[in-house]
Order: sequence, then structure tokens, then C-alpha cells
Amino acid sequence: MPRRGWLQAVLREWMLAGSVAGWLLTSLVLRRWPRYDAGDAGVLLALGALMVVTRGLERQGLTAWLAHRLQTGRHAGLRLVFGTLVLSALLTNDVTLLALVPLALRLPAFTEERVVLMALAANVGSALTPFGNPQNLFLYWRYGVSAAAFLRTVAPLAWLALPLLALALWTDRAGSKAQAAEPDAPALKGGALAFAGLLGLTVAVVLHLLPLPVLGAVVLLAAVLDLGSLRVDVGLLATFAAFFGLTDQLRYALQATIAHPQHVFLGAALLSQVIGNVPAALLLADFTADWHALVWGVSVGGFGTLVASLANVIAYRVYARSRPRRARALALKMQLAGAGMWVLGAGLYFAVHGGW
Repeated sequence: MPRRGWLQAVLREWMLAGSVAGWLLTSLVLRRWPRYDAGDAGVLLALGALMVVTRGLERQGLTAWLAHRLQTGRHAGLRLVFGTLVLSALLTNDVTLLALVPLALRLPAFTEERVVLMALAANVGSALTPFGNPQNLFLYWRYGVSAAAFLRTVAPLAWLALPLLALALWTDRAGSKAQAAEPDAPALKGGALAFAGLLGLTVAVVLHLLPLPVLGAVVLLAAVLDLGSLRVDVGLLATFAAFFGLTDQLRYALQATIAHPQHVFLGAALLSQVIGNVPAALLLADFTADWHALVWGVSVGGFGTLVASLANVIAYRVYARSRPRRARALALKMQLAGAGMWVLGAGLYFAVHGGW
């Protein structure tokens, strides 16, 4: 590969490159290999199975079919934003935004603000469920909490965001009332229903309703139904594996814990602005037992800079490819709106958890 090609590959997979470099460096300095446990393997298997199944749903046309239903008819803009929130909780935020943002760009009364609201909605929706984004799945599995407790913990953030999203959409009346064109609905392939069933099985395992080995059968069945469903982001799985080793080394070297909940929250929320909320969750989990504060921190931390969450990155990239001349303007609007939500989310955390 040419020198420029190597550089582009590293920049594209900076999180993987950084975690592997950290894994190697700490191993050399400490002269020990990182320790992995069954919990690490469980997280990787659950994340991999979820990625395979959602990839299969995309390839079978179910994601495009749902997106078409949301963008057809009156109030398409409003339904796309709130549809983004709901689908991000069910199908992960990356799959949802990749399907819905291109549709939003084709609306007759499209506005840049609509993409900003969709990114915010994706961050909120994906924060609500253990399988809405990679860091939630990791934290839910690592700390062994119940689904009900997880939802109760993050629900106040949704109650804050919902009226704000509704107010923002109401002020943009022309865009909210716009009627999208009604193209032919995309065809569903024969395996769509089967992959929906596999998603149900995967969610049941994530929620600890079925044993972990079921995920092996899920991946095998997915491969039988559609071998292309196995073409997932292997780099993300490798990043998780490297981070597990890196954080084990850091915990061994530092022998430290973060005990105060406010410190956990602020550390996660601020660190997410620089390295993203996925690596922030992976990095801090080994230093605290306070999963409430950490979940809140990485959820609020998803708002703010473009790199704070995968949802922000995807929404920006899809828009920038379509309208490169307006990419900077969108980036500024996303960061201003994200900063506002970060402040409100942090304020809500301290109000709810007695920090003030």
C-alpha cells in the first residue's frame, strides 16, 4: 500500500490504531500481557452478533422499507426525526442514520437543522436501550444490570430531549408540514422476516433472557441466510478487544479508582468530547463501580463535538458527501446544538443526583 494509503487507513481507523498502540506500549512497559475474562468475550460476541443481524436487516431491505414508511406523506420531516429516535433504540444509531439521513436530504422543504435534530434524536434514542449503541451494550454487560434499571437510569434524559425536539420542529412549521414524494416502496427480500426473528433472539440474549451460546447459532443462521451479513465493521470489534487489554494494563499500573459519582460523570462526559463516548466508556469502566454515573456521562457526552459520538460522525459524513459546500455550516450548527444539549444534560444529571 502506498505511503498515503497507509496514512489514510490510520486516520480512518484512528480509534483502532490508538488502542492497539496503547496495548503494545503498556505491555512492553509493564512486561505483562493483559488479562481477558469471560465477560470480555461475552461483550465481543454480543456486539458481533448484533452487527451481523443489523447488517442482514439492511441487506434484506427491512431498514429501507421502514425508512420509506417514515418519509412518505405529510409531516415527513417530523416523523423522520422522531422515527430516528425510536429506530435508534431498536436498530442502533448508525444503521438508523445511514438509512434516514439520505431521505431527509430529499425532502421538498429540507433544512440543515433537520439533520442536526436527527443526530440529537439518534443520540437520545440509542442511549435508552442496552443495544442502542456499542457503549451501552458494553456497560450493560460489564455491570450486569437489569434492563428495567438501565432504562430508569437514562429515561430522564429522554424526558428532557423530547419536548425540546418537539419545540424545534414546531418552530420549523414549513418543514414539518412538508409532504414528501411517494416513490415505490422498496421490496423486502425473502429473508427479512427471518432476520427480524434473529434480532429478537439477539436482544433476548443481551437482556439475559437466553443463554450466551444462542448468539453462536444466530451468527451461523445469519450466514446461512445471507453470507453477506458477515461483512461487518471488524475494526470496531478489534478496537473493543484492544481496549479491554489496554484498560486492564492501566488499572494494573495505576491501581486507582474513581469513587465520587460526579467525578465519574464529568470524566466520561468531558473525555467523550475528545475521544468519543465509546472509548470513554471502555477506558473508565475499569476504574469505577458506579455504572449509573458512567452511563449518564457517556450518554450526555455523545452531545457536543462531532467526534463525541458515532451518530454525530455519521450524520455529518452523509450530509457532507451530498452537500460538501455546506459541510462546515452543518458542523457548526451540530456543535452548537450539541453543546447546548451537553449543558442541559449535565445540569439534569446534577439536579437528579443531588450534585447541587
